[in-house]
Amino acid sequence: MSDLGGVEEELRGAVRGEVDFSVTARALNTMDASNYRRVPLGVLAPRDADDVAAALAVCRERGVPVVARGAGTSIAGQATGTGLVLDFTRHMNRIVSLDAESRTAVVQPGVICDGLRGAAAPHGLTFGPDPSTHNRCTLGGMIGNNSCGSHSVAWGTTADNVASLSVVSGAGERLTLGQGWTGAPEGLRALVEGELELLRTGFPELPRRISGYALDAMLPERGVDLARAFCGSEGTLGVITEAVVRLVDSPRARALAVLGYADESAAAEAAAGLLPYGPLTVEGMAADLVRGSEGLPKGGAWLFAETGGASESEARARAEAITRAVAGDTVDSVVVTDPAGQRVLWRVREDASGTATRMPDGSEAWPGWEDCAVPPARLGAYLRDFRGLLAEHGLRGTPYGHFGDGCIHVRIDFDLMSEVGVRRFRRFSEDLALLVVAHGGSLSGEHGDGQARAELLPTMYGADLVRLFERVKGVWDPADVLNPGMLVRPAPLDSNLRFDPLPRQPVDVAFGYPHDGGDFSAAVRRCVGVAKCRTTSAGSGGGVMCPSFRATGEEEHSTRGRARLLHEMLAGDVVTDGWRSEEVRDALDLCLSCKGCRSDCPVGVDMATYKAEFLHHHYEGRRRPAAHYAMGWLPLWLRLASRTRTAGAANALAGVGVLASLAKRVGGIAPEREIPRLAGETFRRWFRERRPATAPEGPTVVLWPDTFTDHLSPAVGRAAVRVLEDAGLRVVVPPGDVCCGLTYVSTGQLDRARTVMRRTLDRMGPLLDSDAPLVVLEPSCAAALKSDLVELLPGDERAGELAARVRTFASVLEELAPEWSPPRIGRPVVGQTHCHQHAVLGDAAERRLREKAGLVGELSGGCCGLAGNFGFEAGHYEVSVACAEEQLLPAVRSAAPEPEGGPVILADGFSCRTQLEQLGEGSRGRHLAEVLAEGLDGG
Repeated sequence: MSDLGGVEEELRGAVRGEVDFSVTARALNTMDASNYRRVPLGVLAPRDADDVAAALAVCRERGVPVVARGAGTSIAGQATGTGLVLDFTRHMNRIVSLDAESRTAVVQPGVICDGLRGAAAPHGLTFGPDPSTHNRCTLGGMIGNNSCGSHSVAWGTTADNVASLSVVSGAGERLTLGQGWTGAPEGLRALVEGELELLRTGFPELPRRISGYALDAMLPERGVDLARAFCGSEGTLGVITEAVVRLVDSPRARALAVLGYADESAAAEAAAGLLPYGPLTVEGMAADLVRGSEGLPKGGAWLFAETGGASESEARARAEAITRAVAGDTVDSVVVTDPAGQRVLWRVREDASGTATRMPDGSEAWPGWEDCAVPPARLGAYLRDFRGLLAEHGLRGTPYGHFGDGCIHVRIDFDLMSEVGVRRFRRFSEDLALLVVAHGGSLSGEHGDGQARAELLPTMYGADLVRLFERVKGVWDPADVLNPGMLVRPAPLDSNLRFDPLPRQPVDVAFGYPHDGGDFSAAVRRCVGVAKCRTTSAGSGGGVMCPSFRATGEEEHSTRGRARLLHEMLAGDVVTDGWRSEEVRDALDLCLSCKGCRSDCPVGVDMATYKAEFLHHHYEGRRRPAAHYAMGWLPLWLRLASRTRTAGAANALAGVGVLASLAKRVGGIAPEREIPRLAGETFRRWFRERRPATAPEGPTVVLWPDTFTDHLSPAVGRAAVRVLEDAGLRVVVPPGDVCCGLTYVSTGQLDRARTVMRRTLDRMGPLLDSDAPLVVLEPSCAAALKSDLVELLPGDERAGELAARVRTFASVLEELAPEWSPPRIGRPVVGQTHCHQHAVLGDAAERRLREKAGLVGELSGGCCGLAGNFGFEAGHYEVSVACAEEQLLPAVRSAAPEPEGGPVILADGFSCRTQLEQLGEGSRGRHLAEVLAEGLDGG
């Protein structure tokens, strides 16, 4: 790189888009979803094609490399670079037009695939290619990589669905590429026509040949399709500014046949035989990639064959025809026509891109050989040889993918942290390239070559064709500024590894990180960049992750963005201040600690824990923000108010505007917030002083008096006692003050949290000697006892014993009073499943209890946005409201008021109820225990 002085200033003067050379911007763009890492000079979010052309002119003059980037989910390293990153997701993300009659759409490169599919759906159309990242990947990235997806057996690759492209070449020419030579850069036609024999003989014929440049698309007998030839060029020839894409008819109804086979080989052998039946998909995966078997038929491996039709019965008939045709080869099968059931099954398949990054024993696995493809008829033989090669090198991996197209995805447990492991990675890569070619395959069948495979292209194409690739690159980009080191003249496949700058010794941390061997660096490495956290909706099925990204749309407020900054903090050459980094602190500031990523991220990134860890070190020996003292120490302040019997006085003072404003300012509380009122009588005092008529003789349960139930909503505790005793259970409450430490954990005061937790374990000693379960009404406290307690006190056996006792209100009723019948409420419900319940505890028992009580309907996903202290902290109000407005508040507004017989508003978490009270225009959410208790009392 040369003459970099003043590049930022010159770019600012040349473009209208945002130019960002900050530490945060650079750190966020060091990696994609591959094994590679490059530190860019800066980032530009261009507003239009003029910005792109102007930026390329500056970079060409200055010798600065340029890499075009969409969602950054590329798996071969092609979305990383050392120069200027062009981020198309911020501005150039519009669907310019959609013509249903011609079945075409004009899109900018930053359009999300699902955005286009959603716009086409009302016309009965869709965009055929749909990678597993379809809800976050961009059309520009799909064109650059020639992406495919699960429906390619029906609708082909992205190249098959592109009509024309508007691009700016590396030489600065603005070109329109389509059929014929019009728009070709000068010299390209003469070069191609001089090498026709090589083009006719040098390319293998198979549906998923993605490797190299598709120069054979410019053969005269193939119609000279410049747009097709450009697809898959990985940003090395030109930068796309607009594309005309083709749309296809979307079947009105779909059915999914899931076919169970004895093993992976049997499924692979059978895949090609399904193609004559015209399926929309033929996907394959084995049992070791499945977290849960819900909905899957028996078997050790499965094929997912989707069919379409004008009606549900027609789609089902086609799916059943497939199941009948292969009945002699399958172990079991199921046909699903219900859209919700199909979504559940498809999530199992799509999440494989993340679950594959962990082996069954929890050890790490990595991309690099993610998507080789062979002729479908050779898939079974290839997989057997592939498994043999893994064993020969002492490696493990679990193949899955597009069996109908012969394309296999796999993550392999390469050791990329040691010299010995990296050498093995290289030897295996060289041997696998030979194996793929021996089977007539392509090194890349979907994600492109990038740095991961480009070095090995001579194995597939030979030296003459690779030299022609280099000459073609020279025509388009004579200064070699566009994504250098990719596809042609590539960097070695074992250089620029993302792991190189990471510390080799475990970092001293507070949490135990039991799933990562106690290694914080390994925990951060969990994020491989698949970017499921960058979706624009929480999705179906009650998903949560990542509410702050959906509220802001900024990468630094996504789970992946925060993980990237933590990675760079550990690396130390971009983020240089370690735990004191203000860049990391600011990115984590808008993390709600909702724990949604813990369950929704395919690799189980737990950003709430990482945030608490960071805050612990960041403020060690320093003054903390006022909110950490006001809300982090909330249990202490509330106990003090109870003991001094000053709750009434505190409530009165909170009602005086001037005093309330002063208190909020001193306590770091958002001025827009109302201070919750303290209960006049705590739950624990009520429980001590009550005189029950008769004591149930059934099993004993310990009811946890969490801070929120005890001091702020004791009615929930009283209702729970009423219901539990009606179910025949004997309720006791722990002696003395106990606390899960949640508020200290969420503010990163981990030394204090451990002190509180140990004191709690001391006081819970007698109860741990019994077999009584611990019923926790507040989901966030239950999650803290279930996870944070064990991970902060990994050496204390009592922590594990207590965590094992934790039960939710519904689960203890199901477990200890299975014959008890709740009151029949017979009302619909709205509300939201608590995010910690979703992430740590699960809500299956709650769903079953609601069903028994006649409370019908689904609760929404997402996060309420208050999230404990988050929504009360100054500076968080707008994001908190945006999170609530995503799902919770619209669902509640759509419900009729309860007195008119409308839905019951359920909110088991104190934060959720408080958010509804303050933002929901008087809506009152109730804990399930309250609703059932009222039913028992005839309410």
